[in-house]
Amino acid sequence: MHLNPRAFAQQHRRVQRHARNSDSYSFFNLLTGPELFEKVESLLPKHRERLFPPTETLSIFLAQALSADRSCQKAVDEAAVRRIAAGLGACSTHTGAYCRARARLPVEMVCTLARYIGQWITAHAPQPWCWRGRPVRLVDGTTVTMPDTPANQAQYPQSRSQKPGLGFPLCRLVGMMCLGSGAVLDAATGPYRGKGGDERSLLRLMLDTLKPGDVLLGDALYATYFLLCALVARGIDAVFEQHGARQLTTDFRRGQRLGQRDHLIVLQKPVLKPDWMSQADYDQAPDTLTVRELRTGGKTLVTTLLDLKQTSKSDLKLLYGSRWHVELDLRNIKTTLEMERLSCLSPEMAIKEIWVYLLAYNLIRLMMAQAAQLAECLPRQLSFKHTVQLWIAWDHHRPGTGNDDDTLRVLFVLIAQQRVGDRPGRIEPRAVKRRPKPYPLLTKPRARARAYIRKHGHPKKLK
Repeated sequence: MHLNPRAFAQQHRRVQRHARNSDSYSFFNLLTGPELFEKVESLLPKHRERLFPPTETLSIFLAQALSADRSCQKAVDEAAVRRIAAGLGACSTHTGAYCRARARLPVEMVCTLARYIGQWITAHAPQPWCWRGRPVRLVDGTTVTMPDTPANQAQYPQSRSQKPGLGFPLCRLVGMMCLGSGAVLDAATGPYRGKGGDERSLLRLMLDTLKPGDVLLGDALYATYFLLCALVARGIDAVFEQHGARQLTTDFRRGQRLGQRDHLIVLQKPVLKPDWMSQADYDQAPDTLTVRELRTGGKTLVTTLLDLKQTSKSDLKLLYGSRWHVELDLRNIKTTLEMERLSCLSPEMAIKEIWVYLLAYNLIRLMMAQAAQLAECLPRQLSFKHTVQLWIAWDHHRPGTGNDDDTLRVLFVLIAQQRVGDRPGRIEPRAVKRRPKPYPLLTKPRARARAYIRKHGHPKKLK
């Protein structure tokens, strides 16, 4: 979907008018003003003046995350060319200094900055970006693979279904997104398997990110008694799909009837204490909890929004339908930004790499939020990939005047040109039509495979 010339001219005038009238709370001023720079400065560790100071290192790291070629060699080559173009002396193109600078970069600096930008966007979001005046948060989990090194395997073991030497270390990532802006508010990482690595455990690490009055949307994995109790105690409402095991026992003839397949029911505290929970927390948990169960859109939902007059069944159906945006956000991070396969060889650097990707994602969302505000539309109506493509081209062919207000307004106009089509209920097969190259799968460790080739030669190609 794109704008015709007349609509484009009208939008350009509207953006110019809004930019002239923007106040100190606009996204425009965060992007161009000193506040973001001051935040970065406050997070800098003590450091000596080097070829790659922390700010320069983080900038190059971010450029790697947005580049199709993520090699350190390309990053250092581009840094060397930029120095020459800026009239500075030539530097070495060996990658050792930059790799050591990346290792010195504190992960706390990167993750704090990523959270700060995401929470700043949502805190200053206009009221129309909320649901009934309330912020809505989305939560979901995914996995990313790491290079197959002994250190990564020890801390983030591969799936048990794969033989040793054939799989890749897996890191689980749970993200909390803002429905209105799409920004990442917080994230937590853990091993794919083992204690403390499941999605519910990682979500509990992020509960302080939620504020009273928020609404949390999640899939059936999060519909547990103790999580619902924790959210209610914090003044947070939840809308989850009912867990599959409970769907079999859901009986709408019980409880207080609100409508067809819509009722209030009192849940009892589980008799057995979960392994992750302390005895004191278990004793303090309420013995009962009243929730609302309803059947709509082919799903059974459980929610703490109990008032039928304030929140109808159709309202909850539409609200839970928007949970799909978190799947698209994770796809943008993993596929569009290509975070699905990490490249760092140690667990510490791999986690740092994840946070650099999340920081790059939030910076893109910051530009989209500004463009949406100036174009009088919702951020979800703009294309994330289009914005990434524009920013990469803009960064490589930046006008000589730099990132002043006038040139950035033009960038925001370009971002707002492409709109995401409204395709409700779209269904696509989860299958790939194009066949991969006819190579056999690696079914033995690489060292043994090399030894076999040396002795017997390469196998014949498949027809």
